[in-house]
Amino acid sequence: MTSTDLVLCEHRGPTAILMLNRPDQRNALSLALLDRLFDQLAAVLGDERVRAVVLTGAGAAFTAGMDLKEAGAEAALGDLQRNQSARVRLERLARILTTLHASRKPTIAALNGDAIAGGAGIAGACDVAIAAENARIGYPEARRGLVAAVVLPDLVRAIGDRRARRLLLTGELIPARQACDWGLVTSVTTRDDCVAEALRIGSLMAEGGPDALAAIKGLLEERTGTPALTAAIEASLKARDSDEGREGVRAFLERRPPAWAQHDPRSPAREAHS
Repeated sequence: MTSTDLVLCEHRGPTAILMLNRPDQRNALSLALLDRLFDQLAAVLGDERVRAVVLTGAGAAFTAGMDLKEAGAEAALGDLQRNQSARVRLERLARILTTLHASRKPTIAALNGDAIAGGAGIAGACDVAIAAENARIGYPEARRGLVAAVVLPDLVRAIGDRRARRLLLTGELIPARQACDWGLVTSVTTRDDCVAEALRIGSLMAEGGPDALAAIKGLLEERTGTPALTAAIEASLKARDSDEGREGVRAFLERRPPAWAQHDPRSPAREAHS
């Protein structure tokens, strides 16, 4: 393990910690990071010594979501290449969410900082989510002319239709304690204690029988329904390839309001995320 690895892996007793490691980019989900996370996740889930898995981030954020700088750099590609790149990125995220749902082992998200868009989706696919008090959670895709289709099912089943509508339609980021009140996260800690609390819960889970835990997770998935993400990917792709979606990404990269909000004095101040 080196500091240049996109995902750091550490074993603490029966619990494996996977740390997203692009702190200078707020752990934005580049294609390379998504691939590395999937590989590391598959490795620890296949390791008989591992009884629980903690996901966290290096630096100030858990993850700011999809790497829109990477997506923006593809704007000069032809339509077919651009669409294919976007599809691959969404499919890689969906693959991670599906793996988390199918995991026989408990998974815990330790949100050391902001969990935004796809980052909130990864946290939502884990069995338990713990947030540092400084963390914010949100789905700002609509502000960028995009659609949070892939992460939507987990959000709705966690907090219900009404609150999901508010987060998805406003794109607002809510603080950790509000997220806890709503059921997006299960507890709030200090920043320093976030991973330690996740490890404590992982140790408690490791005291359960592996087959019993797997059976419980399977029953929960049957009850709530594992998201079918194929249609969600198509909805996201349609938005990304629209004039509105392309303008939203350009505006994000240029740190300005998108065209549809520039002349609206009622438009809320735009959050700047990188």
